[in-house]
Amino acid sequence: MRVLVISDIHANLQALEAVLQAAPPWDEVWNLGDIVGYGADPNEVAQKAQLLGGVVVRGNHDRACTGLEDLEDFSDAAAEAARWTQSILTAGNRNWLAGLPRGPLQRAGLPVQLVHGSPFDEDEYLVSPGHAQAVLRAYGQASGARITFFGHTHLQLGFATNGDEDFRLAPLYSSTSEAETFELSVRRGAHYLLNPGSVGQPRDGDWRAAFGLFDFAQEVFAWYRVPFDVAEAQRRIRRAGLPEFLASRLARGQ
Repeated sequence: MRVLVISDIHANLQALEAVLQAAPPWDEVWNLGDIVGYGADPNEVAQKAQLLGGVVVRGNHDRACTGLEDLEDFSDAAAEAARWTQSILTAGNRNWLAGLPRGPLQRAGLPVQLVHGSPFDEDEYLVSPGHAQAVLRAYGQASGARITFFGHTHLQLGFATNGDEDFRLAPLYSSTSEAETFELSVRRGAHYLLNPGSVGQPRDGDWRAAFGLFDFAQEVFAWYRVPFDVAEAQRRIRRAGLPEFLASRLARGQ
């Protein structure tokens, strides 16, 4: 089975369309949340996410944009975008987003689990190796999941442990303008935390849309970066009257 792993689309229709066009054939989609928020096309992106199906966990912006999250801890730009999204979501899309389950979700019959932030807290950021390894040891092995797929950080990265050694993982690319792939062989006996990166708002200095593909037969996880129509995504954000920062950051990958 080949699984398309996506996260943090953030209502960026142009990035999502580029990902779907560039992705190799897949059998199932795993969506790690934050489908809406920040971007200018929440209804269109929510509709596409529903059509893709598969397994979906909620993100903090999915809660915020449906009125389930207090906005006091959001930045000014994020809160303004959440309120705007609340005002234009259709009833059907709002109800679907509000009904998404929190992680961790187990995929029946497979040694994996899906979360937005971390297995302990859906809003927790897993960035530092020490923190990630503590999570792996405390939860990953006990849960029976060899791999935990997570999002939320908007960074393509991963962490692994074989019980004796710990590893920080990240893709290496040769450009910042072309479509590229970086493959990671998953070792038997090791446990992993893997983040596909953000489809719609990367924050690792690389503006290209990010996603992942896991091939169970080959035991390979591939990170991908693909260009998308940044200018159109920016135009739509500005036309919607959303904060300029949300448009300008897309070109910087920040």
